[in-house]
Amino acid sequence: MASPLQNWPPELSESQLQALTLLATTYALSHGLVYLPVAAVQPPAPTATIHAPLALFPSPIPRKLFRLAQTLQRTYNLLYARIATDEAFLDRVMGEVEGVGKVDDFTRHLWTRWKKLRDEGIVQPLQLGIFRSDYMVHAPDAVESASLKQVEFNTISSSFGSLSEQTARLHKYLYNSVQYYNSSPILRQESFPANNTISGLAEGLAVAHLAYGVPDSRILFVVQDNERNVFDQRWVEYELLEKHSIHVIRQTLTELAHSANVDPKTRALSVRLEPNLLPGHAASTEISVVYFRAGYTPTDYPTTKHYDTRCFLQHSRAIHCPSFQLQLAGGKKVQEVLTRPGVLEGFLCDEARWGAAAVPREDAALLRASWMGMWGLDEGSGVHRAREGAANLVLKPQREGGGNNVYKDAIPPFLDSLPADEREAWIAMELIAAPKGLGNYLGAVKTEVISELGIFGWALFGGEDGAVREKEVGWLLRTKGKDSNEGGVAAGFSVLDSVILVD
Repeated sequence: MASPLQNWPPELSESQLQALTLLATTYALSHGLVYLPVAAVQPPAPTATIHAPLALFPSPIPRKLFRLAQTLQRTYNLLYARIATDEAFLDRVMGEVEGVGKVDDFTRHLWTRWKKLRDEGIVQPLQLGIFRSDYMVHAPDAVESASLKQVEFNTISSSFGSLSEQTARLHKYLYNSVQYYNSSPILRQESFPANNTISGLAEGLAVAHLAYGVPDSRILFVVQDNERNVFDQRWVEYELLEKHSIHVIRQTLTELAHSANVDPKTRALSVRLEPNLLPGHAASTEISVVYFRAGYTPTDYPTTKHYDTRCFLQHSRAIHCPSFQLQLAGGKKVQEVLTRPGVLEGFLCDEARWGAAAVPREDAALLRASWMGMWGLDEGSGVHRAREGAANLVLKPQREGGGNNVYKDAIPPFLDSLPADEREAWIAMELIAAPKGLGNYLGAVKTEVISELGIFGWALFGGEDGAVREKEVGWLLRTKGKDSNEGGVAAGFSVLDSVILVD
């Protein structure tokens, strides 16, 4: 039998495809696997939804690579917790004086406000990270030699965990309902991996809330104006209330500029709400955790006041997810610097630095083996190497959210236009060679695809004891047409998918 990585999806008749599409879309609409429709301004209360973009079949991922990705997450949780608490490293790599902040305005805004907080005195040392490490299957020669390679590591607004769990449930429903019309022996109940991302993400937030120590405080979700992906966030909110008895409030940075207050003595952060919206007619509520589902892109800060508002929030006792420094730790330049000899091992394996908490070198080697080649354009031959190898490269800036990278044939003319003093903000990365011949139905359209696996984790860290409490908590799969370079679902490049494990 041909490998499912090369011979997927199974064939369906037209009537089967129509029936399966109806089952999938109605399930999605019935189970909150939805977006808000596009609108210039979203109404105060939604009046309609649309189902999120979906793959009709789950996509095959080698079982050993899926389990490897889950194993690696715990080491990544620890790694990025340690990076976020290494001020000297982040100053050198991402700072305004020596690092990327010299040439990238967005990075500069984040770093200078973190520096201001340090100069004034950090109030809350604890930090919460909700992470997602993204991978692709790398099969440059043959499927038999497939390996796992990291695309990027996300430290802010790691989204689609909730809707990915719902997508996995959707595919299991289709299997249980019609067995996918017995179209493939690959589709077996035991090959659908469990996905409990919603409870896992909520657990991380709840652990941070408990560490804050004020039971009737609330978690603040900082969200974007006109957010369409609101239901991905609401599932976590409902889990916090139903399983942990923790209330959530949602506000934008624009709203918080007027509603947030920090007590000058206790440094407690509180947020004012409209009259009669809180128990006992209270005017405001204390905040335990500030969870950012915004703030990852410059467009979330239309004025300097928005950066200053975020700085104001962090100059409080509330635990931030992420802090400025943890967001900086997720920069592409950090990803590249980690590939240099000895840097990763210094963060993980140095017994003189970490003592009994040092990580075995074989664990660090597994992380290093998951990386493609990378280098900075500011290195001596960086631009020349990028120009010569453009056909197999992607250039990445210090941005999140999709639509920012430069690929293949577009690289040489981009390099021609890139000022020399801006090269430090860009890295070059070898392209991952996805398996050829792998397809899926994106909606009702069958096409050749590429899939990206994300593994979620959380870490609470920064206390005086240096402990890192962390956990791997779930996964997502995003799938796109093979000719699409970008991978963001919210940006319109991908669809939500789930995993079917193959051996």
